[in-house]
Amino acid sequence: MEGVIVNYRRSLHNARTNQYIIEVKGVETKEKAETLAGKKVVYTCQNKSKKIGKVTHAHGNKGKVLARFESGLPGSAVGTKVSLA
Repeated sequence: MEGVIVNYRRSLHNARTNQYIIEVKGVETKEKAETLAGKKVVYTCQNKSKKIGKVTHAHGNKGKVLARFESGLPGSAVGTKVSLA
C-alpha cells in the first residue's frame, strides 16, 4: 500500500515533527482509515536508509491517517511517498 506525507501534525503554535499526516491511495473515508491503525509506515531516505513509523489513528473525516515516527523525518519528507506494510 502506498501513501503520501501531507504535513506535520501541528497546531497554531506547535509543530510535532515526529508525527505526520499521511494520505493513503484508495482510502477515502474515516472508517477505512481506522482499519489501518497499527500498520507500519516505511520512509526511505535519499541515502537508502529506512525510517519506520506506525499508524496511530485516523485524522479527520476524509481518510487521512496519523503516523508517529520514533525520530523526526527531514523537512524534505513532506510531499514524498511512503509505503505501508
